Amino acid sequence: MIIMHVAIFGTKPYDRQFLTAANAAHSHDLTFFEPRLDSATATLADGFPAVCAFVNDRLDADVLARLARGGTKLVALRCAGFNNVDLRTAERLDIAVARVPAYSPHAVSEFTIALLLALDRHIPRAWARVRDNNFALDGLIGRNLHGRTAGVIGTGRIGALVARTLRLGFGCRVLAADVVEDPELVAIGVAYRSPAEVIGAAEILTLHCPLTPETHHIVDAEAIARAKPGLILVNTSRGALIDTAALIDGLKSGRIGGVALDVYEQEADLFFEDLSNEIVQDDVFQRLLTFPNVLITGHQAFLTEEALQAIAATTLENVSDFAAGRVLRNAVGTAMLRA
Repeated sequence: MIIMHVAIFGTKPYDRQFLTAANAAHSHDLTFFEPRLDSATATLADGFPAVCAFVNDRLDADVLARLARGGTKLVALRCAGFNNVDLRTAERLDIAVARVPAYSPHAVSEFTIALLLALDRHIPRAWARVRDNNFALDGLIGRNLHGRTAGVIGTGRIGALVARTLRLGFGCRVLAADVVEDPELVAIGVAYRSPAEVIGAAEILTLHCPLTPETHHIVDAEAIARAKPGLILVNTSRGALIDTAALIDGLKSGRIGGVALDVYEQEADLFFEDLSNEIVQDDVFQRLLTFPNVLITGHQAFLTEEALQAIAATTLENVSDFAAGRVLRNAVGTAMLRA
């Protein structure tokens, strides 16, 4: 077995726990760094042939060039998304990139439904009231999910589970949009439409597509203007799928009836950190928090034991495949980019 020296950036205690446990089957030399990977911290990877990065680490052309000068040959992403990696530069520098394409779709799909129910039934507000011995029900009127029209943008592993739950579990009418239709969803009554048609018809909209040039700001001012008044929006995918400024305008006008977010367009400077003793400088994010019909969590939809085990196992399998010269089954390359 070939041992790789791996620099792991942006690590939290749970990263150390699960990667260390999974490494028992590989015996790689893991070095954990708390800072995120960016142009200021890339020098920490000098001498490491492999770098392990997460969703908010920055792997642009400058960072990749610095990694290459330090001897890095592999970027092992411990996540599914790769929009933070300049794949063309990585290819030019002969740096392989691998990801974890599917760890626990149930983790994210279940959290999506949890957010939807918590928002729609005002559970956080109710909990806060009870903590103050306020048992009044005024202002806590929700709506049934049964019979409502739900839109699902993206029906990969996660989106398909959400669509199935909404259709079979809650009896929603489900419309979906994706470049590839899932015949199993069609068989249970999910109807595929264009993204614009789905957004225009949905009472509930949940996003589960990757961030690409085509999906960037798929929910923008124009889409919100077409939406039914009172649209409930849930995003557990990528923050930049939503134009946040347009979202705020939609909330102010009432066109958006409620929003549940586990991701945020400018989350890199906020999420995964304890900023409770600091003044958050992001005025847009702070404005979002002022709305009573906005529920935000800090990118935790993936955070289950099962998902963390799968992420760690696949990440280290990718490292071992590279070290042994095997084909990278989970490689990410420029062929995955859309023009």
